[in-house]
Amino acid sequence: MKALTLAAALATLPLVAAAQDPAKVDPGHYKVLLDNATVRVLKVSVAPGGKTPAHAHPDSLLVPLADGTARFTLGDGKVEDAVLAKESAVFTPAGTHTGANTGAGAIDAILIEFKAASPGKATLPTSRPGLQQAVLAESPRAVAFKTTTAPDFQEPAGSTHEFDQVVIALGPSDVNLAVEGQPPVTKWQRGDVQFIGRGVAHEAKNTGGKPVNMMIVAIK
Repeated sequence: MKALTLAAALATLPLVAAAQDPAKVDPGHYKVLLDNATVRVLKVSVAPGGKTPAHAHPDSLLVPLADGTARFTLGDGKVEDAVLAKESAVFTPAGTHTGANTGAGAIDAILIEFKAASPGKATLPTSRPGLQQAVLAESPRAVAFKTTTAPDFQEPAGSTHEFDQVVIALGPSDVNLAVEGQPPVTKWQRGDVQFIGRGVAHEAKNTGGKPVNMMIVAIK
């Protein structure tokens, strides 16, 4: 099997009018975790041997939570194989495909769909106090960071940023996050997702006394 990155597998996907919203045509594999004016976030779960019908995505970012392999059939009938690496991130352009899990384990991933017609222009930080961050993927729309919060990490009440953030937990953790207009979160499990809008006041604090790994997708 020829291994390709997911980006290569999807880069040439034609947009086919017959394809539909995956959450509607395939709710068994795609579950909406959050949906707002900026993004829609989907949980993707496909058992070994499982297949997904034809569906379309806008420009998106995929975050696999487990290693896996997938096969995509494009609109022109071409077949591409993709390797999904655990806790990586890859941006994919808008397109249409069917899919199949060709691996021995379940595909477990978070898919972030971007809603803006074009990329924003916000400047994203290269560093943040109390937060180690490594770039996993970047595109004109956003940058995906794997982050480690220090035991004393804290953003005081009223903190704001001039960019949107999708925060994905990579394991159980005790991090208090209070975002204006949303219920506060104190306990996280792997795969939990939260959204912090640009200019929205929030407060965050690591209360567990140990470093915490998360994924932060900063949207321009």
